Amino acid sequence: MERVFDTLFLYNSMVEKKGKYGADDITVLEGLEAVRRRPGMYIGTTGVDGLHHLIWEIFDNSRDEAMGGFADNVEVALLPGNRVRVVDNGRGIPVDKHKKTKVSALETIMTTLHAGGKFGGEGYKYSGGLHGVGVSVVNALSTHVRAEVHRDGGQYVQEYTRGGKKVAATKKLGTSKKHGTIITFEPDPIIFPEIEFHWKTIVEHLRQQAYLVRGMRLTIIDAREFAGALDDTKTFYLKEQALDVPSMSFYFEGGLTSLVSFQNRHQKAMHKNIFYVEKDHDDVHVEVALQYVDDISARLSAFANNIYNPEGGMHVTGFKTALTRTLNNYVKKANLKGIETGFTGDDVLEGLTAVVSVKMEEIQFEGQTKAKLGSVEARGAVETVFATAFAEFLEENPHDAKAVIMKAVLAMKARKAAKAAKDSVLRKGALDGMTLPGKLADCQSKSAEDSEIFIVEGDSAGGSSKQGRDRKTQAILPLRGKILNVERARLDKMLANNEIKALVVALGTAIGDTFDVEKLRYHKVIIATDADVDGAHIRTLLMTLFYRYFKPIIEGGYLYIAQPPLYKIKQGKEVQYAYTEEERIALVGHDEVTTDSDVEEGAKKTKINVQRYKGLGEMNPDELWETTMDPERRLLKRVTIEDAQEADRVFDTLMGTDVASRKSFIQSHAKEATLDI
Repeated sequence: MERVFDTLFLYNSMVEKKGKYGADDITVLEGLEAVRRRPGMYIGTTGVDGLHHLIWEIFDNSRDEAMGGFADNVEVALLPGNRVRVVDNGRGIPVDKHKKTKVSALETIMTTLHAGGKFGGEGYKYSGGLHGVGVSVVNALSTHVRAEVHRDGGQYVQEYTRGGKKVAATKKLGTSKKHGTIITFEPDPIIFPEIEFHWKTIVEHLRQQAYLVRGMRLTIIDAREFAGALDDTKTFYLKEQALDVPSMSFYFEGGLTSLVSFQNRHQKAMHKNIFYVEKDHDDVHVEVALQYVDDISARLSAFANNIYNPEGGMHVTGFKTALTRTLNNYVKKANLKGIETGFTGDDVLEGLTAVVSVKMEEIQFEGQTKAKLGSVEARGAVETVFATAFAEFLEENPHDAKAVIMKAVLAMKARKAAKAAKDSVLRKGALDGMTLPGKLADCQSKSAEDSEIFIVEGDSAGGSSKQGRDRKTQAILPLRGKILNVERARLDKMLANNEIKALVVALGTAIGDTFDVEKLRYHKVIIATDADVDGAHIRTLLMTLFYRYFKPIIEGGYLYIAQPPLYKIKQGKEVQYAYTEEERIALVGHDEVTTDSDVEEGAKKTKINVQRYKGLGEMNPDELWETTMDPERRLLKRVTIEDAQEADRVFDTLMGTDVASRKSFIQSHAKEATLDI
């Protein structure tokens, strides 16, 4: 794709009409000493998430410029040598001398923790960022940082080495008619053991941000393979160069409505019009967009000052309260025949896709990573603004209102049916070990911390597992065939499935609104299926069940996948096991192997016999123990959720009813599949 990248520092008349922003607006709170010693306190982790957090912190400053109306173009570029460059055409970081620090405001921001235009003055009305520590923390955790500023007719530069040590004072390189900031940084390998930026992660995060700032054009460039053509020490290193580099550009005039439409692109909408409201209330700027779809899952995204809050917070609480009350009030007021009121929060959330966003001058998060909004005033503001606007929407759009109400009615009926089914299955004593399923071979230990359960495929594997296990700590639950696909199944239908019913009772946590992860009877829940297509399908069905109905088990680190060997390799009396094709080739010494059908011929050539396991049922108890169940030798994979939204989308695509999107997903990822032909 040939493109000319000359969009940086576009002349922006908006800057001229905005308020004062100078050194006096930069407030200093404390120094930068502890960042390199304890980086996890500032970026959460030194793993892959923390590495990408460096980009988010620099980008957040540019985004805040756009959010305040001072910029309309932001560019993020991945450069050779693990370098990242973020550019905006905003006002540019102030370079005049700061009264307190006696050095330039640019140097103050780059080297002082909690120094920025977000603690007072007229720098920003709303801002995200990591409590104002972003650029200084990135500086402290990078081997090299270069800050270039264009403002007030000049071009200024400041460079730093590891730990924020200054290379030279802020200096003016020359005159400039442009305005904005360029920050280039290279993460420190001493801090980050693995430095590899993931294009997909960056695109998905920044796309989300582009939806949240209407009028901001965001360009993402992957120039990591173009070392010879680029020189990032010059202003506009891509100026007038037509380079064939991977890139993406986002611009969404529709804002949150565009985001809801994007999230529902593979869903059947229950009503045509997407609800949207934007209004200020008690110094809180509130935006909400929503649409119901033909699904049983809810997709609720929450943001505060454009920071994603995966754990919700006060703004989500206000939204849910207003949603339930407004729909119940509408049914009463409309006097709809045959429709009873009494919707619960779960009833009105079923099939809902919603985005709730608030912007506040003084914002409080619960925790350094901003996962949950703690500002109490956000609850009342969202509740008031949304309730009023949504009630008007229902009155003005009766066809949409009817579709929403009928969706909630269906959910309420299903909830009551599910409760009756659950009560019949999980009767008193069922979770106390008194009525455990007969097919479960339980362990002797009563300590969940010491106990583990193997969920195995079929009676044959179950028999070998029961004979080979450690009875003290290992339980075995064999499942017959493939369990129900729960992606679109409600609780009453699920509990009518004997295999799911047995699993629910064995786990001990209950299910639905009475689920309690503290009652989990085993702290290792291990899925052990055959290494073939059917085994992979059963494993996917089980993971769908756990993700949709037992997510805290995954989040607690209790769900695992067993890795049985693919091959048994015997040479004389020596026996070894290979868990991958690569291990098998390494052990055999070459890619030509013997199998059970030509053992005699192979013995003459190599004196090695290779047995390919098709399933756990083919292993005798001793083999199963020493390869798959022995804690000292086995290989387990812990199931984690790195990105809940992406996981939700993948499960919906693979296990839902949209055949076209599933086919597209399979075609796109076909080369990544490991096939057993």
